[in-house]
Amino acid sequence: MENKKAIVNELQQKILQWEGYKAPVAGVRPLLGLGPLEAAFPNGVFPVVAVHELICASTEQAASSGGLVTGILSVLMQKGGICVWIGRARRIFAPSLSLFGVEPHQVIFISLIKDKDALWVMEEALKCGGLTAVICEVKELSFKHSQRLQLAVEQSRVTGFVLRNEMAKLDSTACTARWRVSAMPSADMNGLPGLGYLRWQIELLKVRNGQPGKWTLEWQNGNFISVEKELALVERKVG
Repeated sequence: MENKKAIVNELQQKILQWEGYKAPVAGVRPLLGLGPLEAAFPNGVFPVVAVHELICASTEQAASSGGLVTGILSVLMQKGGICVWIGRARRIFAPSLSLFGVEPHQVIFISLIKDKDALWVMEEALKCGGLTAVICEVKELSFKHSQRLQLAVEQSRVTGFVLRNEMAKLDSTACTARWRVSAMPSADMNGLPGLGYLRWQIELLKVRNGQPGKWTLEWQNGNFISVEKELALVERKVG
């Protein structure tokens, strides 16, 4: 019986590795800095050999999703690297990426109008092992296209992010995780005027072999900070 359990556990770990969830080395856990959110993934590790799907129902959500992705890129690209960003229009102000620790010269921007062209370029870019990540903005994403993207990252070990803004057709995809990111009001900076730190409500709607959930994160001094406890205290005072 114990032998069968050992075989099953070994097979489960191998499947997780094939899906982008690499088990951490004993005593070492390569955290991305997403706080409690990372515990939702198998082995408590954010999958980098995977394609992540971000649902954007509005321009505001698209901007919030772009901010979250850029923050993740800053961690993935700490030791250098290049990523490709495929968009429908040049809405991104490149110098603003420096706020998240990503320099504009590290990003190759490509503008394409048709989804089929954007997805083809993304698939080809994901096959380039020399890249760190590929981001693509599209309206729709079919299961067939998502499967091709997932197969590409499993070969190259590149991380993929798809920002899709067509909410009428949320079909199943082969992506490892499906996210929804919404902007939240920044916290009061001790009564000082102006905007505070960027803050988002992050929903993990679907995650393969993991646990979906909802969290609130803030971007402070180059790091993601969980503000769940802070919000809970505010709610208690208001209540």
